[in-house]
Amino acid sequence: MNADDEREFREFVAARSRALLHTAYLLTGDWEQGRDLVQTALASTARRWSRLRDRQQPEIYVRRAIYHAQVDRFRLLSRGRETVTDTLPDQPSAQGTPWAESVVQRQDIMAALRRLPRRQRAVIVLRYFEDRPDSEIAAILGVAQGTVRSQTHKALASLRTTLAEAEPSASSSAASGRGDTA
Repeated sequence: MNADDEREFREFVAARSRALLHTAYLLTGDWEQGRDLVQTALASTARRWSRLRDRQQPEIYVRRAIYHAQVDRFRLLSRGRETVTDTLPDQPSAQGTPWAESVVQRQDIMAALRRLPRRQRAVIVLRYFEDRPDSEIAAILGVAQGTVRSQTHKALASLRTTLAEAEPSASSSAASGRGDTA
């Protein structure tokens, strides 16, 4: 990589790494795994930086690399390393403050996101977190726009069902005294 390419790459990393990390976190549900994904994608991009055809939009290349790294990691880890449970290991604070409720809600949303298939999760993250249009999502994931729309529809239906099922358990835990301030 020559000096100009290296300067351009460093500027890109400085400007976009935070947004890339947030996307990777939403894809993995874990900050450390997200950092690993971003680092892997940026290392891959650095090796190919001088050969990128569209130097005006390297972010699409990096996001595609993040997505594919997550898919590869998911395939490796899907051999039984994860344990799915019906209950959260951490209980909300007994103080019953509104922020505690928002933390529980955030945990429920992240748990529901983790349950989505990898492509549906990627579509939801790109659409609703990054506010990207169907055409960009399709380009990043390497699929047709119709696939983006159908995956979005399926993911939203699944999230609605999962979160509706989680709601009764949250209200029953409050009734059992876990969330009371008394």
